[in-house]
Amino acid sequence: MGSGPMLVRANGRIEPILTKYVRSYSAPVTDAIPVSKRKFVPTSGTYPKGFLAVGIHVGVKATTKKQTPDLALLVSEKPCSATAVFTKNKFQAAPVTVSRQVLERQSGEGIRAIVVNSGCANAVTGKGGLDDASSMARAVDACFKASPGHIPAAGQGQGSNMDASSTLVMSTGVIGQRLPISKVLSAIPTAYSTLSTTHDHWLSAAKAICTTDTFPKLLSRTFSLPSSPGTIYSLAGMTKGAGMIHPNMATLLGMLFTDAPIPTTTLRPLLKHAVDRSFNAISVDGDTSTNDTLAFLANGAAGGNPITSLTSEDGKAITEIVTAFTQQLSQLVIRDGEGATKFVRVRVTHSPSFADAQKIASTIARSPLVKTALYGKDANWGRILCAVGYTEGLSPGAVVPEKTSVSFVPTDGSGVLQLLVRGEPENIDEQRAAKILEVEDLEILVDLGGGEDGKGTEEASYWFCDFSHEYVTINGDYRT
Repeated sequence: MGSGPMLVRANGRIEPILTKYVRSYSAPVTDAIPVSKRKFVPTSGTYPKGFLAVGIHVGVKATTKKQTPDLALLVSEKPCSATAVFTKNKFQAAPVTVSRQVLERQSGEGIRAIVVNSGCANAVTGKGGLDDASSMARAVDACFKASPGHIPAAGQGQGSNMDASSTLVMSTGVIGQRLPISKVLSAIPTAYSTLSTTHDHWLSAAKAICTTDTFPKLLSRTFSLPSSPGTIYSLAGMTKGAGMIHPNMATLLGMLFTDAPIPTTTLRPLLKHAVDRSFNAISVDGDTSTNDTLAFLANGAAGGNPITSLTSEDGKAITEIVTAFTQQLSQLVIRDGEGATKFVRVRVTHSPSFADAQKIASTIARSPLVKTALYGKDANWGRILCAVGYTEGLSPGAVVPEKTSVSFVPTDGSGVLQLLVRGEPENIDEQRAAKILEVEDLEILVDLGGGEDGKGTEEASYWFCDFSHEYVTINGDYRT
């Protein structure tokens, strides 16, 4: 029996006194950003022309802190081309259904806004949840009209009928609970009236979409295109997520905005290419949310030549820019993984195909044994190799044990530590391995040696974190 405090009952039975432990992670108990994470929060930004943002407090979250924002509104002054990718979880949340229908019925054109609440996922909430999601969209639509005070009453949305809406809806939080929709709808005109282009307003929107995140995830950058070298474009993005992260499209929630002229027919393949190499290449815990949505809006406000093909010079340039940007944005989710102490990139090289490489990288990233070994600073490369070996859906000859190598690539610039070379184990310097694993950042390199025919040249990367005791504490305590 343990040595903790004990209780002697009247019947003489001795039982341990159960203690209610206070979780020690940083969010959402306080608004304070951990010192180690502050470097990831921008103090300024360059945001796309014609877009405005704000985050306000509504009271959706179960918190007594009234300054904590939980409703974000992002609006374009002119109609946008838009596209989005959504969760493949079969229990898709009401906002996913509503936003998908808006995009389909508008053919991705004429989108003006995204409204997001945190604290309640509005998932598995039946027809009432659909009514709530559509009411949120129509409340924002009403703000664009001559009588912005005309807001639908609670429960008076049009269900899944979202003809002519120009607003996408996102929600995140606890599954299976209804939104306090009256609070949300009454606050939307206030949010609309306080929209602005300032960095603080963009940051408030990024804060408003957070749940267990310990810091808001916001990025922005400028760029130019070959056909318009004198035109400066901007790209901004925000995302949220720290747990339930193993996307089959995106991570929990994410939004991209640009003032470059990109029609929907180009925007769709551009986002898919970028997402496959970023938001679809991260994992915290292997769980795919009911609410995952990543939307991309382009309003063309900066002018220039429309990008009508990804094979053009402009198309190639924007593909590289957006892919690198989404990788950087999605990696912030891993930096904030619940209870994480490690930021790990697994890179699979010399694969017969990109698909094979990505499947192997994904399997390694999802392995609890790999993740716990990294938390314990144990250079147990056998677990990595095991994950390679049981990866499902690979093409014949993709993995040949006698050609496979595994290495640790330190982030301090020192030499690669080879663990397995062409199927043969190396005599590992355990002290050096332990030193490498003391550092927060690590790269795991898996070289397939070209596969069976030796001609494979494709590679893929996945970014993930470790599993710690803290992850269990956070998720065991999520609703309490």
